[in-house]
Amino acid sequence: MDKQTRWEGPLVWETHLEAIGPRKQGKVRDIYDLGDLLLLVATDRLSAFDLVLPDGIPGKGFVLTQLSKFWFDWLGSMKDAVVHHLISMDLEKFPNPCRRYKEILSGRSMLVRKTKPLPVECIVRGYLSGSGWKEYRQTGTICELSLPAGLTESEKLPEPIFTPSTKAVEGHDINISFKQMVETLGEAVAEEVRSMSLKIYKRASDFAAARGIIIADTKLEFGLDPKTGRLVLIDEVLTPDSSRFWPKDGYVSGGPQPSFDKQYVRDYLDLIRWNHRPPAPHLPKEVIQKTSEKYFEAMSRLTDRIS
Repeated sequence: MDKQTRWEGPLVWETHLEAIGPRKQGKVRDIYDLGDLLLLVATDRLSAFDLVLPDGIPGKGFVLTQLSKFWFDWLGSMKDAVVHHLISMDLEKFPNPCRRYKEILSGRSMLVRKTKPLPVECIVRGYLSGSGWKEYRQTGTICELSLPAGLTESEKLPEPIFTPSTKAVEGHDINISFKQMVETLGEAVAEEVRSMSLKIYKRASDFAAARGIIIADTKLEFGLDPKTGRLVLIDEVLTPDSSRFWPKDGYVSGGPQPSFDKQYVRDYLDLIRWNHRPPAPHLPKEVIQKTSEKYFEAMSRLTDRIS
């Protein structure tokens, strides 16, 4: 069969699963508390510049969930496996009340272990782009890490760097130094988080490069197991929402790159000179469809998924 490159199901903007319980909403996910477990439902909402846009992207939640599962399984299968929170995506293994919502939950929901999330975003950069490029142009550093002079936009860094940020409940995340992260988490946890983040990025980057995708940077999240205190990889992992994906073919540093992620939407919003303040503007149909296609292409290239 042909690889799945577009979405033909319904668009899921938000969920109302009354039989499961009250819902907590993130920018993209609807979260249901099941005691020791959580049910994460990836909707088709899209955020840009820290605001949720009024238009959904067809199939986006499906792609985020399928890619996250792929990476969780891959990272967890290694000799020194990465511990993660995913329990199952099989609806037959979900609590009974979930099964009545099969049509909504199928393919876009994960049953996960509940952890104590760390109050930082764990960003690894292998290339100079986005806010990192902006900061480098101003100071020659990123998160107080000195970089060689004369680097250009989208240039590959000598080595991947770990650049944490705050996890803002509202408004923009703010880049912080590793020293500030140590003050927040303690030295032992901060060191482990940095080491784990760099390991995940390096392994995933090599894997993706062999499939024609450059992972320029990625954002990871971790929590602590409430019983053991063990570090656990949570949320989503290595998706077009949390990472900057570029096509390897045609890559040339010195300017912006085409992408398989929501940078395409950010570029459109900058083109129309939106001031990044509410209310967020509607997206044209062609931008919505093209964004959906980019997400599906990333999934297809990375997983060789067929419909």
